[in-house]
Amino acid sequence: MDILKRLDMSSQLDSESRIQDDDHLALKLWLRLLTCTNMVEGVLRQRLRESYASTLPRFDLLAQLDRHPEKLTMGELSSLMMVSGGNVTGLVKQLEKEGLVNRTPMKTDRRAYLVGLTAKGRRHFREMADEHEGWIIELFANMEYDQQEALMDDMLALKKSVGQAARESDY
Repeated sequence: MDILKRLDMSSQLDSESRIQDDDHLALKLWLRLLTCTNMVEGVLRQRLRESYASTLPRFDLLAQLDRHPEKLTMGELSSLMMVSGGNVTGLVKQLEKEGLVNRTPMKTDRRAYLVGLTAKGRRHFREMADEHEGWIIELFANMEYDQQEALMDDMLALKKSVGQAARESDY
């Protein structure tokens, strides 16, 4: 069964299903955002698995390396991906075995490595990225262009609001 149909059928089990009529609008909005994010991510995970026998973390790691052709340290990759160093190490080892990335020891610290895409890895990632972009476009295709632009504006306002609240809080 197609992932979109499964997601539609399971909508009663999503985060938004927890909403009560008397919940604050901000809570309702948060749960709707979470539901939409999880739905999009679920489709992408499924399609990466089916089309490339890959995972979203692998895709994300390759994307970071594609954006940084100068190569990155394992620590930089970990920070950019917001995951632990152990997660990055495991992914890099796997991708290195497949010939998609290479690790070279840093001249200043032989314990640290620079990681970059191989030519094969760059071709592989670009193929996946092109298809990934198509999937995203497909998922948003039932929204008018003006709706997408308005949502971008609204999400920017939310991003600013969250950033300001975070700066003003004691946490």
